[in-house]
Amino acid sequence: MAKPNYSFEKRQRELAKKKKKDEKDAKKRAERDAARPDADPVATGSDTASE
Repeated sequence: MAKPNYSFEKRQRELAKKKKKDEKDAKKRAERDAARPDADPVATGSDTASE
């Protein structure tokens, strides 16, 4: 019988936690940006300003 690879399982749990945390942070960031009406126009349309 093969022995369990605990370090692999731990790494998978850590990756799942990190992914979930990143998704939560991205959602919070999106909500915060959507709630802020004075979005930075330089960051959103700098390509078209130079044409």
